[in-house]
Amino acid sequence: MSTEAERSIALENKIAASPERFRVLTGDRPTGPLHLGHYFGTLQNRVRLQNLGVDTIVVIADYQVLTDRDVADDLPGHVRELVLDYLAIGIDPARSTIFTHSALPALNQLLLPFLSLVTVPELQRNPTVKDEIAHSHQGSVSGLMFTYPVHQAADILFCKADLVPVGRDQLPHLELTRTIARRFNDRYGRVFPEPEALLSSAPALLGTDGRKMSKSRGNAIALRATADETARLVKGAKTDADRVITYEPERRPEVSSLVLLAALCREVEPERIAQEVGDGGGGALKRVVTEAVNDYFAPIRRRRAEFAEDPVLVSELLREGNLRAGAAAEKTLAEVREVMATVY
Repeated sequence: MSTEAERSIALENKIAASPERFRVLTGDRPTGPLHLGHYFGTLQNRVRLQNLGVDTIVVIADYQVLTDRDVADDLPGHVRELVLDYLAIGIDPARSTIFTHSALPALNQLLLPFLSLVTVPELQRNPTVKDEIAHSHQGSVSGLMFTYPVHQAADILFCKADLVPVGRDQLPHLELTRTIARRFNDRYGRVFPEPEALLSSAPALLGTDGRKMSKSRGNAIALRATADETARLVKGAKTDADRVITYEPERRPEVSSLVLLAALCREVEPERIAQEVGDGGGGALKRVVTEAVNDYFAPIRRRRAEFAEDPVLVSELLREGNLRAGAAAEKTLAEVREVMATVY
């Protein structure tokens, strides 16, 4: 077991014992519909932490939409859809704070001193940035893309979050945040905690084409998809020629991802789904998956439709969340100015 995994287990034990001691920062870029991979990978865990009593803060990182694109297409629409997804899955604005990045000037002012604490080679070596640049749709790399990890550090540290749920691919980002916090504290005086990674234990779901499920690749099943849309997308999912269904992620990744999806929705072991389908082949597997997904997400989709009928719900929720998060950002910025002796 890795050191990070051992740390995560220890953190989970501490959270279970005293959830009120912790503050978690998590969020999404509003670039398109959230999908089933998001749900089982991160969203479900956010609701769990919130319900345990952890102070949960969710950032809608609208500025960061521009890291890998020239314009933020239909940004208000994407933000609204994101909030409706949050509400539908169980994020409760009475217990969690949802805010938009661009609404907090004080948060973004932290970026300047934070940039002074990292070097260009450190940013160049960040493997997550390298990967994002490699998959960018832009011909050249913007300064925003290059400094993306520092923006994330500001998102995390403005509210002094001490927990950040991440996958392993995001660990380099969080390590840079910890470095920034440590260097700031050493140089000016202690202001920031060094946030810990809460590793996701959720296995990754593949998209319908066998690649990583992604909003930009058109291979995902959206949370808001209808039952008919779900059936169509699952029917078109990639499988293989072996008629006997087994759960072997290494040897049969596409089939195993479908088996896993059904298992997650039914809350059973994947092997049980594989045994149930048996020699029914890909068609039978897809029927089982479609039924499992539609049964599981039916109440979520109903709640979402009900929330969507209220024309002012999202704007009022964001106004309240922005005020709460803004107050925290102003307080932190005042501390930063004090220790940096920039209060005039």
